[in-house]
Amino acid sequence: MTIKYDMTTQAQVRRAFWERYPDLDAIARKRGTRSKGQNAQNADTRMTFIDWVDDLQRVGVISNHLANHVTL
Repeated sequence: MTIKYDMTTQAQVRRAFWERYPDLDAIARKRGTRSKGQNAQNADTRMTFIDWVDDLQRVGVISNHLANHVTL
């Protein structure tokens, strides 16, 4: 039996994150860091992303592999 996940690519996870957290998206856009990767983001944004990815994996929206490799 194959498990079908709702999100299967890093791009889908990133897009969903920014849609889910528009306030963080606005901060990143204002700072000009939205597309510069996770190391350019502030600590609050990075921690929120990590917690959110962990939740997605826990409830079965993304695979363990994707959760372990996705970056902002």
